[in-house]
Amino acid sequence: MEITNVAKKVIQNISKVIVGKEAQIELVITSLFAGGHVLLEDVPGTGKTMLSKALAKSIDCSFKRIQFTPDLLPSDLTGIYYFNMKTQEFEFRPGPIFTNILLADEINRATPRTQSSLLECMEERQVTIDGITHKLEDPFFVIATQNPIEIQGTYPLPEAQLDRFLIKLSLGYTNKEETIQMLTRFKEKNPLDSIEPVVARDEVIKIQEEIKEVYVNEDILSYIYEICQSTREHEMVQLPASNRSFIALMRASQSLAAVRGYDFVLPDFVKYLAPFVLSHRILLKNQYIIKNAKSSDVINEILEKVPVPSENFAF
Repeated sequence: MEITNVAKKVIQNISKVIVGKEAQIELVITSLFAGGHVLLEDVPGTGKTMLSKALAKSIDCSFKRIQFTPDLLPSDLTGIYYFNMKTQEFEFRPGPIFTNILLADEINRATPRTQSSLLECMEERQVTIDGITHKLEDPFFVIATQNPIEIQGTYPLPEAQLDRFLIKLSLGYTNKEETIQMLTRFKEKNPLDSIEPVVARDEVIKIQEEIKEVYVNEDILSYIYEICQSTREHEMVQLPASNRSFIALMRASQSLAAVRGYDFVLPDFVKYLAPFVLSHRILLKNQYIIKNAKSSDVINEILEKVPVPSENFAF
């Protein structure tokens, strides 16, 4: 089964529940196939949890949701070793981190110590407890959410944590037509209850490997470099894009190309993804933050200035 066909089936299946957000769903699928993670920054009630559940059901994967709170401990995520009185031995009790699709709801409400427990999981697909390393099952995909409005009692994600997310996006509100369509679907029952898998979990794992084989022309690699490098030279940027950002933008572009039916990356894919991949990875200087400048505006400005390559990008 071709990757683009799989992507279309998953997008259509999720769209039975989430109305009018095909572009955002495509970005989530792109991140999943690329082996990355997604940060959803949006107000409550826009469908973040519903999207996560629909995705898990569509690809026949296990799903767990963790409500992050200030009293949440790292062991509440990863699990603990406890002493079994019957066997007189220590046994491991896995935490909710051991799943395929993990919804980290309101991740910025947990303390930095708890937030940091996700770093190893997200990057290396493993968790170390009491010196013993446990591998996480593939695929492992984190969808974290945070409310951009209500910041009282929250702990902003550190740059190292943000850098682990391949893509940051928001769902936003629906328009009148989409809202009426949504109300019609939910009038008698929850459409999520009728969602059936459209692709096997093993197929997703296979796709994640095939994504790496999507061809990337040297001019495209140079284009990615110039975009990321420009963040290191921009006067408004205090913390520019990391080396991981270069790889992230390339991998996301490979994934989007496959999702859209290409076996090579086009400059348009890189340009389209750059704000979603890079905006949360750069930090502006304080004087510009005070003026309400946005990192996404800086990325868009860079995209306007960096020349777009115009060669034949196929094999």
